[in-house]
Amino acid sequence: MDLSITIPEQELVERFVRSTGPGGQNVNKVATAVELRFDIAQSPSLPEAVRERLLSKRDRRVTTEGVLVISAQRFRTQERNREDARERLAAFVDSGLRAPKPRIATKPSRASKERRLGAKRERSSTKRGRSQSNWD
Repeated sequence: MDLSITIPEQELVERFVRSTGPGGQNVNKVATAVELRFDIAQSPSLPEAVRERLLSKRDRRVTTEGVLVISAQRFRTQERNREDARERLAAFVDSGLRAPKPRIATKPSRASKERRLGAKRERSSTKRGRSQSNWD
């Protein structure tokens, strides 16, 4: 099952701000960093199951109102940071497409338990043999 979700341009809110960190005069003059906002909770383009999975994630980029905020400032140009923010949004939405595989509880086999206990006994006897009481 290959799902792909297209998010319309009007659902994205972009704000251009100045980047932080080193960079000389360019950092102080040009607003190259991009802050991309996408309202997961109110988006009509997301299926309900995907929306629930994305909102249930413990991601610090998702606000309490259900808005995903991606800040991109890795690159020197506004356009490249914009692309980077959109790629990261796509990766985040893709992570919610597939439901996690349910874990099946298993028990260790009788043989593996016996091997573990045998190894413990062997280690115990090795250490017991090193004790001071047997030393002449």
